[in-house]
Amino acid sequence: MPLAAATLATSRLSPLNRRRLANFTANRRGLWSLWIFLVLFVVTGVAEFIANDRPLIAVYKGELLFPVVIDYPEEKFGGFLAVTDYRDPEIRREITANGFMIWPVIRYNYRTVRTDGGPFPAKPTWLKKDNPDCSASAEEKRPLDCALGNWNWLGTDDQGRDVVARLIYGFRISVLFGLVLASISSVIGVMAGAVQGYFGGMVDLLFQRFIEIWTSIPALYLLIILAAVIEPSFWVLLGILLLFSWVALVGVVRAEFLRARNFEYVQAARALGVSNPTIMWRHVLPNAMVATLTFMPFILNGSITTLTSLDFLGFGLPPGSPSLGELLAQGKANLQAPWLALTGFSVIALLLSLLIFVGEAVRDAFDPRKAFR
Repeated sequence: MPLAAATLATSRLSPLNRRRLANFTANRRGLWSLWIFLVLFVVTGVAEFIANDRPLIAVYKGELLFPVVIDYPEEKFGGFLAVTDYRDPEIRREITANGFMIWPVIRYNYRTVRTDGGPFPAKPTWLKKDNPDCSASAEEKRPLDCALGNWNWLGTDDQGRDVVARLIYGFRISVLFGLVLASISSVIGVMAGAVQGYFGGMVDLLFQRFIEIWTSIPALYLLIILAAVIEPSFWVLLGILLLFSWVALVGVVRAEFLRARNFEYVQAARALGVSNPTIMWRHVLPNAMVATLTFMPFILNGSITTLTSLDFLGFGLPPGSPSLGELLAQGKANLQAPWLALTGFSVIALLLSLLIFVGEAVRDAFDPRKAFR
C-alpha cells in the first residue's frame, strides 16, 4: 500500500517535477542524508520517551499511571513532596513492591543531575557491570548504578548531567530553532524581494538603500546589548535573529522578479487586467521558488550555526538549556574531559554535513541543465 500510494502521488506530478524528483533520488548521498536526518529528527522529536528521569508507565496498587506525561504528587506513593522523584530509592522500592515501572531507554532528562558525588565531568561508563561499585552493598546504597538505562554512555558534563540526554534534547531544539528561523525569514525575504523586483523603480531603489543600512548594523553587538536588558529565551532569541536573517533571500528573489516581470505572459496578464498580487503569486513566484528552495537547506544550516555560536559565547539560550554550543563551551573549559568537545563537534559536524548534502541534491534537482536532460 505505501508503495502504491507513492506511485500514485508521483504519477500526479508534472513531467518537470517528475524529472526533478528523479534527479534528487539519483543523488544517493543526498537521498541517504535526507533519510538519516529525518530519522534523527523523528527520534529526537520524542525525546521525552527516550531520555527521561520518569517512567513511561507505572502500575501502582492496580492503578495504571503515566508519569512521563502526568505529574503525580509524591503523597500518592507515601511521600510528602509536591513532585515525585522516581529515582529516589524509597519511591522505587514502594512502587516495585506494589507494582512495576517501565523506564525509557535512558533514565536521564537533560536537567537530571547525578547525586552520587563527583568528580564531574565523569568519564563514559561503557560496562557498568564490570564496575566494582556494582557490588551488593553498593547496589543497595545506589540501586540505579547497575541499571542499563543509567549508564553514562558519553559521560557527564561539569554539573553531573548525562551527555547523551543533553545531546538528544539539544539536537531537537537546534533543528527546531533553525527550521522556524529559516521558514519565517524565508517568507519575509521572498515577500520583500518580490515587491522590490516586481515594481522596480523608486521602490527598488529605496528598498536597496534600506537593506544596505540595515545589514550594516552589527547584529552581535545588538544581541549582547539586548541580552543585558532582556532575559534571553527561545522566542526572544528567535525574534532578534529574525530582524537580520530575512535579507538572505532578498537579492535572489529580487533578481528573479526583475527578470520575469518583462516576460510576455506577465505583460499579457497585465493587459487582461489581472491584478499585481495575482500576477506575482501565480505567474512570477513559481520561477523565484526554484532559487528559494535551493537556498533553504543552506539557510537552515546558517540558522543552526548561529544558535550554536551564540550558545558557545554565552549569549544564546538560558543557562541550563540543552544546547550543542554549550556542550562545546564545556569542552573548551574542561580540556581534561575530551569526550565533551569530541561529542559536541561530532554531532554538529554530522548535522551540518547532512543538511549540506541534502542542499546539494536539491540544487541538482532544480538545475535546469539537469532537469531537461
